Amino acid sequence: MKRLFKNGLLLDPASGTEAKRDILIVDGKVAQIAPELDVSGAEVVDVAGCLITPGLIDIHVHLRDPGFPEKETIETGTKAAAAGGFTAVVCMPNTAPTLDSPEQIRYVLETSERTAAVRVYPSASLTYGQKGERLTDLRALKEAGAVTFTEDGKTVMDPRILYEAFRWAKELDIPISSHCEEHHLVDGKGAIHRGKVSEALGDPGIPALAEELIIARDILFAEDTGARVHIQHVSTARGVQLIREAKQRGVRVTAEATPHHFTLTDEAVLEWGPLAKVNPPLRTAADVEAIIQGLADGTLDCIATDHAPHTEQEKSRSLAEAPFGLLGLETAVGLVWTRLVHPGRLTAMEAVRKMTVEPAKVMGLPGGRVAVGEAADLTVIDPDEEWVVDPEQFLSKSRNTPFAGMTLKGRVKMTLVAGKTVYVDRIFGRRMPA
Repeated sequence: MKRLFKNGLLLDPASGTEAKRDILIVDGKVAQIAPELDVSGAEVVDVAGCLITPGLIDIHVHLRDPGFPEKETIETGTKAAAAGGFTAVVCMPNTAPTLDSPEQIRYVLETSERTAAVRVYPSASLTYGQKGERLTDLRALKEAGAVTFTEDGKTVMDPRILYEAFRWAKELDIPISSHCEEHHLVDGKGAIHRGKVSEALGDPGIPALAEELIIARDILFAEDTGARVHIQHVSTARGVQLIREAKQRGVRVTAEATPHHFTLTDEAVLEWGPLAKVNPPLRTAADVEAIIQGLADGTLDCIATDHAPHTEQEKSRSLAEAPFGLLGLETAVGLVWTRLVHPGRLTAMEAVRKMTVEPAKVMGLPGGRVAVGEAADLTVIDPDEEWVVDPEQFLSKSRNTPFAGMTLKGRVKMTLVAGKTVYVDRIFGRRMPA
């Protein structure tokens, strides 16, 4: 099958291409890229006014499968990913059962093969049951298909266990993805950032120091062992600076920021309550600015969503009792363009880099580029279309977002995996051949 995408602006950070290009796809692969192509027998898709980028890659997603089908499944979560322009996701291991055995890794891969709309790469838990007590068989987990080790949602507090994990990660050449939270400073009581808002609401709060202590600790483990550490969802200014300084020393550290952490402050909790309860929490305007600066100067390598679906019943509880987390897949592109690209904080090319080639590099994944001979994983984005976030239109099974009703500028129009259309915006679809 031949498909010819015409009149789009190709943004490919891997090659540095930013130019109008036609792209021919044959049998799921990129066959030709040129300023103008005319191919007989090809289905023509006119993407004038749109960007064509490598398929977006999200290395921090909770698919809740196995164990929580009321929140999300691999099928529904990857449909949401496709709607968000993502062609590949790395799913987190805090499922039921935990992804702590080769059998569970194979479950994710086999279920994804049958039901997923996009490519799914599983992470694996560092300890059995994410209890922080006994290291999993990391070699066997990697051989089964895990691309990173993480306790995401929790932190391994025993330094002996974690040091051994870093030594194994170095030997296996696989990154440890670190959720940074010193539990002894939180003790499960705080729901939001410790500051003026938490004081006003009578919440004990989660101090920035709880995150920063573990960032510093894990950087030192990586520095001592030579292993790679990836710091997840950075939320504090001092955390950004710790990572910046470590990179200057040559430590093998990478880091990500989420759209909600560079868009919202803790004051969002006053309007949205538990819908704005995330971990790490939304923090101050100064922290938001530091995260944006960290993205701009390369301290923060990637943009990842930490997509965390929960049921309406769960998020209707009190602030103290509701679970942490919010949806991210279907609003990411709109938030990136609205908050970063249109205001000039990142160029479109820089934003695409942080959602394609950089996350692929961090996790050692294929993709992240548009090149002849490569799989045609592509995302089509209208950078100027304005739209209003409506959770009822989400393809995710859940609706927990504090962005409902927000007007965003920049929208995903089409997503392709191996040349197959896995998502097309309804209005845009009218421009396509029948």
